[in-house]
Amino acid sequence: MSKTAIAWAVGLAAGLLLLAGPAVYGDKPYIMHLFITAFFYAILASSWSLLAGYGGQFSFGHMAFMAIGGYTSGLIGKFIRFTTAPSQLCNDFKLPGSEWWLVVLKPRDVGTIKETCLDLAKQSTLPAGTFIVTPPIWASILMGVLMGAVFGLLIGALVLRLRSTYLALFTIGFSEILRAAISAEIPITEGQSGLELLPLFPKGVTFLGRSFSATSKIPPYYVMLLLLIFAILFMTWLAGSRFGLFVRALREDEEAAAALGVNTVRYKVLIFVITSTLAAAAGAIQAHYIGIITPNILIILQMSLVIAMAVIGGLENIYAAAVGAIIIQFMLEWLRSSFTIGPVTVDMTVWRLVFFGALLMVTLRFQRNGLLAPIIQRFMRGDVAKEVVAIRERQAEEDLAYAAADAAARGASGPITPAGEAPGAAEEGAP
Repeated sequence: MSKTAIAWAVGLAAGLLLLAGPAVYGDKPYIMHLFITAFFYAILASSWSLLAGYGGQFSFGHMAFMAIGGYTSGLIGKFIRFTTAPSQLCNDFKLPGSEWWLVVLKPRDVGTIKETCLDLAKQSTLPAGTFIVTPPIWASILMGVLMGAVFGLLIGALVLRLRSTYLALFTIGFSEILRAAISAEIPITEGQSGLELLPLFPKGVTFLGRSFSATSKIPPYYVMLLLLIFAILFMTWLAGSRFGLFVRALREDEEAAAALGVNTVRYKVLIFVITSTLAAAAGAIQAHYIGIITPNILIILQMSLVIAMAVIGGLENIYAAAVGAIIIQFMLEWLRSSFTIGPVTVDMTVWRLVFFGALLMVTLRFQRNGLLAPIIQRFMRGDVAKEVVAIRERQAEEDLAYAAADAAARGASGPITPAGEAPGAAEEGAP
């Protein structure tokens, strides 16, 4: 069996093991939580690897698009309702060609817990029998994904004419502005207190004859795992397509790619939008799983964690970035355990990040392609290397055979003099 086939077999086996994982540790909520969080970071790290490793766009706003997805989904669940009659106290919009009304609730005053405008309308203005419908969770998540794509398009079109340091600084500024805005708009976003969201399955779910409660971790586990698998397969197809070829050409030499007719701005914006959309999808699902989202998810430490996961795993390999994120997430949790050396107790809740930073520096100094990428690359391109060697050996054999045939032809006809005459022809009339 070839190395490439072995690599795909290992990947398939790993996927099947993860799918069967809850059968082994489904009764261990802590382990399940670690896996769900690890899948979440794997999506972020692999999509950032596609943006930076393949596209050469070093953005520090990836967590901002994740937050946009989560906050959009949460705000829709908080403020949007559909009714069969106008509330007259909220912001009512008649849906064309329908008996339904779109009702946007008004923000509550800061520091109060008074009833919403819709609650007051139920007591006074809404007629009896009025239906009130909250948007489904999955519709809210889809709107969060769409909003991530929209902001990715807007920010990408605005800043992707910039390069290197300027792009990084702009995206850091965008992330900080978004964090400040979320923190300040307390009536809408709840500020630092955090915006509460409904669970992914508020009423629970029944699958294959087994019922799961709203707080069960098994359904979110499969939702996040399936999103990770979809993201990896989609990015694999994208990287191997003509689009991926153009994106890598931009990374290597943007001027040369432009001279060959590649629309550099279009492809840079597209890769930015795609990765922003994946980050928003992960953020929306993670926010509903956790049940709350706060502006602290936007601090630079969180973005640095995603970048470090991608770099340590392998910046230019989406598989290595995803696997690296999963391994590092478990390592960070494992390193939380403090230990004692003689009279000194080492508090690993603080020092674990120091060890993590040291690992990152060692990787950048001695293994810039990451710790996992060379291993994966060796298996994924093992057949390619053999094919190249075989072609070179075959070419060398053909060159030797041609040289031998040429030498034999020259030996049969005898050496030729510069005048084109056989040797001794000029000596026949000599005395």
